[in-house]
Amino acid sequence: MLKFIKDWILPIAMITGALTHNWVSRLSFLTPCLLFVMLFLTFCKISFKDIRFHPAHLWLLLIQLAASIGLYYLLLPFDVVIAQGAMLCLLAPTATAAAVITGMLGGNVGFLTTYVLFCNIAVAIAVPIYFPLMGTHEEISFIQSAWYICRKVFPILIFPLFTAVALRYWAPRVHKALLSIPKLAFYLWIAALTVVTGTTVNFIISRDSTEYRTETGLLIVSLILCCLQFIVGRRIGKHYGDPVSSGQGLGQKNTILAIWMAQTYLHPLTAIAPAGYILWQNIINSWQLRLRNKQKQ
Repeated sequence: MLKFIKDWILPIAMITGALTHNWVSRLSFLTPCLLFVMLFLTFCKISFKDIRFHPAHLWLLLIQLAASIGLYYLLLPFDVVIAQGAMLCLLAPTATAAAVITGMLGGNVGFLTTYVLFCNIAVAIAVPIYFPLMGTHEEISFIQSAWYICRKVFPILIFPLFTAVALRYWAPRVHKALLSIPKLAFYLWIAALTVVTGTTVNFIISRDSTEYRTETGLLIVSLILCCLQFIVGRRIGKHYGDPVSSGQGLGQKNTILAIWMAQTYLHPLTAIAPAGYILWQNIINSWQLRLRNKQKQ
């Protein structure tokens, strides 16, 4: 039973959130706090002397930053909501739990953890530029809109880094104690995944929406982009001898953050794309973990 739960913990968390959406959705106010703590715990594992830029990092970042805005403008003439959803599926930074999954799959945790740092900083800079280009907060100027988004998103993405660095140098005992619980970020991610799934299901059910075509389009686009990012990431990693780390770096997204940004700054329906991405990436991760466990047996 324990082995079954371990292998399928991600889908179990999503099903739990979906079935208990009436109650779990009331905890949505905890999402920013959970995001902060998960990033903080991830950054605690990073020592500046261990941060090594790898050529694969550059390729992964280019795909996220360039392809996301490029795909948005490509899809914009067809449907603005689907365009926003597609952009989020590409732009969303790597999930903090990706380092844990990478380790379980036999990848390079140091490579992935370093990429999480680079990726989150890049997204924190890109979001205040990209979102105003989409016409968010049209009642204010581009500069005002960029500043508004920056002061909302930056603390969630960057402050955890500063806090982790401060703790490493000024409270080393506390820092060491946190490192002694290596899977704490993963467990928090499971909790956040349950809350976000419940919040999203509650949002979809509560809407008297007839935009089924757009909703279906968002789910299909998220499925295609999820599969493509895992495949492209693994192809890039294979070139450098580590397909697992690059595959997880590009494919496993912080969809919790993406949903929060969608519900806060973009069209509400846009959140369906990263919500669908949660399902697809966790099916892929569960499948990969099962294959890995079979190989060990």
